[in-house]
Amino acid sequence: MSQSRAYDRIGRTYSAARRTDPRVAARIHAALGDAVTVCNVGAGAGSYEPPDRSVVAVEPSEVMVRQRGADAAPVVRAVAESLPLRTGAFDAAMAVLTAHHWRDLGAGLAEMRRVAARQVIFYFEPTWSQYAWIITDYFPQVVALPTERTAPGADDFRAHLDVIAIDSVPVPADCVDGFGAAYWNRPEAYLDPVVQQGMSFFAQLADDALAEGSARLAADLESGAWDRRHGHLRLLDECDLGYRLLVAGR
Repeated sequence: MSQSRAYDRIGRTYSAARRTDPRVAARIHAALGDAVTVCNVGAGAGSYEPPDRSVVAVEPSEVMVRQRGADAAPVVRAVAESLPLRTGAFDAAMAVLTAHHWRDLGAGLAEMRRVAARQVIFYFEPTWSQYAWIITDYFPQVVALPTERTAPGADDFRAHLDVIAIDSVPVPADCVDGFGAAYWNRPEAYLDPVVQQGMSFFAQLADDALAEGSARLAADLESGAWDRRHGHLRLLDECDLGYRLLVAGR
């Protein structure tokens, strides 16, 4: 499935469920260094675009483009693998939780290198799926989804980019961006239909798998079983859940 078709189908509640978390934003913006001009690849609704720099967004999905705010950066309809942008036009290119949806990772990363000297990528390291209780306990079918099965990790990025650093980005206990592991200590949120529809792995699950896993989670919350297994998480301020910030180029 193309990037555009994927998010035309699964991104309808994105702007409601996926808001910019200021702590994650601070890490991404710092990684951009002194870049004045920035290309945001797979930009979606515009989360994490730095407001104090000149940004051009690239997004293939019309559904996502329509959810961009009135003050969002100008957007070009295109896919990561074929950016309609001049070579070397930007100081930095950024990509936030999008590379696992690209059809050709190497081509997309090559395009980021072509248009910008620095590449900044926020991504989920797929090997961490085995530690995510929402997957292991309730929705194990997630690991078989195409976007998760072939999701790129550190070695994949290093094969195509001149990586300078890959750093952990802990998820705050009160994270306001509803990405996959955002509610690691607030399990009740995973039963909210708006939250589910804003997460690509939920939106791709078969209806019966989604219903069965949701019912199991609801029952465990009511019985106290979830808290007996994972209740200690409610006491933490943040947690490393496999989210990484990569900086490459110069």
